[in-house]
Amino acid sequence: MQIKNMPASERPQEKLIYAGAGGLSNSELLALIIRTGTGDKSAIRLADEIIAYSEGDLGGLGAAEVRELTEIDGIGEAKACSIVAAMELSKRLMADRRSLVKERLRDSAHAAEILLEEMMYERREIFMAINLNSKLQIESKSVISIGSLDSAPVHPREVFGPAIRRGAAAVVVAHNHPSGDPTPSPQDIEVTRRLLEASDVIGIRLLDHVVVGNGCITSIKSEGYIEDWC
Repeated sequence: MQIKNMPASERPQEKLIYAGAGGLSNSELLALIIRTGTGDKSAIRLADEIIAYSEGDLGGLGAAEVRELTEIDGIGEAKACSIVAAMELSKRLMADRRSLVKERLRDSAHAAEILLEEMMYERREIFMAINLNSKLQIESKSVISIGSLDSAPVHPREVFGPAIRRGAAAVVVAHNHPSGDPTPSPQDIEVTRRLLEASDVIGIRLLDHVVVGNGCITSIKSEGYIEDWC
């Protein structure tokens, strides 16, 4: 996005970096999606026109199709596709949250069941987290890190940052072993210890670290490194 010649009030990228997405208006968020304006319109002005076209209803914008959006002056197929893709991602995110939010996580096997299909046949290590409320109901799940054939580097801030933002009371983390053998490695144990230390400081419980193999799992809690759930 070209921002050098834009006034300070029209620099949504800088505002996002320093203030966070929550501080941006709908027009500013949309301007980041379409990235550029036209010769006589800034990205934010164009975003305002897009929102006005949908009569100020973001739900209506979410139902718009590419051909419909290209009727707006300054919106070509590339910008229209970006908008439609962003709206579709938003719909899927909301659907995921609705399907998970009331489900109570029973144990480590249940956590693995939720993540198994996403991890089992991956050729790279993927590190994921399930964020839970105080009743151990699932609020969200997220990919923390995607690594190589035998490692997925992860830092406690990457695990607990999303948990803090979502107001989680507890987390369960998991990663896969592309080899198919779920035996925890020394590195897995070390990562678990680091996460436990951060958990104690932050006040968000780490309930388990599950290693997913080819149709089988190992609970690091069951290996004695984490106390029982409750």
